[in-house]
Amino acid sequence: MIDLQPNTINILIYISIFIGILLAYEGLQQLFMRRETLTEARNRRMKMLQGGASSDEVLQLLRDPAMSNPGESPGLIARLRRLNVQAGVMISPAWIILAAIALAVGAFVLAIRFMSQELALGCAVVAGVALPLLTLLALKENRSQKLTKQLPDALDLMARGLKVGHPVAVTVGNVATDLPDPIGSEFGIIQDQINYGDDVATAFQDFARRVGTEDANYLAVSIGIQHGTGGNLARVLNILSQVIRDRQTMQKKIKAISAEGRLSGLILTILPLLIYLSIELATPSFYGEVRSDPLFPYFAGVIIGLIVLQGLILRRLVKFKF
Repeated sequence: MIDLQPNTINILIYISIFIGILLAYEGLQQLFMRRETLTEARNRRMKMLQGGASSDEVLQLLRDPAMSNPGESPGLIARLRRLNVQAGVMISPAWIILAAIALAVGAFVLAIRFMSQELALGCAVVAGVALPLLTLLALKENRSQKLTKQLPDALDLMARGLKVGHPVAVTVGNVATDLPDPIGSEFGIIQDQINYGDDVATAFQDFARRVGTEDANYLAVSIGIQHGTGGNLARVLNILSQVIRDRQTMQKKIKAISAEGRLSGLILTILPLLIYLSIELATPSFYGEVRSDPLFPYFAGVIIGLIVLQGLILRRLVKFKF
């Protein structure tokens, strides 16, 4: 068995930390700092087409891979790819998993030098699983809000095209060309689906499942009903656009009215932590004298659990669904 010297072990640890941080940095750089290859392009779909990709390749790359069997429950990789699509991240799930593993290993190697093995393992799990997942969820929420904000303008543009006699596919193409990401890319996918044989109702149903917002679902239902029964689609789109704008206005009013409650909930949630830090800095012996007691970890865990539960309850009280 190879007998490694302490200096050799330290060097291997530092090399492992460096590789883990480098892989995590590269993954986060691709996640947050994707550089544009062609300037002045309106959306990602147009950039791919200008780069030489065919419409079929664009459709296969940007379309949600879990949409092929909507009645079946997708697997873990398919769900991760769907989350990537909803977050607007064009990175392979394999790279995200590799970056998460490297981040977890780096966090474990770094944390084990300052704490016990169990706590270091917990920190590694949080760093490797929770942080990438929360980042993707935050990007998904941000993209959904942008898309919802752009949707009324897209519907107005479609309605104006329908009023002058353009077919639905042409008006969808106008939205994909004239509006920026994310609504431009999403409507570009709809246009590609229609061009490759899907009917309009199916394309908008896939759009609603891919985006996962109520407004997109209302649009898909409206298109499906009109596609089956006929009627004035331009008027339907105008009414739906006005309804979405009214809902957004109501959301802003409710958010403004509940601002005091949300701020109070945030202050009450972080107040115990601020009190603990102030006592720890002012009188370190206050908790230091009892930290070695066998019951201290259990009481600390109960207190932390109650603080988290309080934060969740206050969040439910001040969060309104409308």
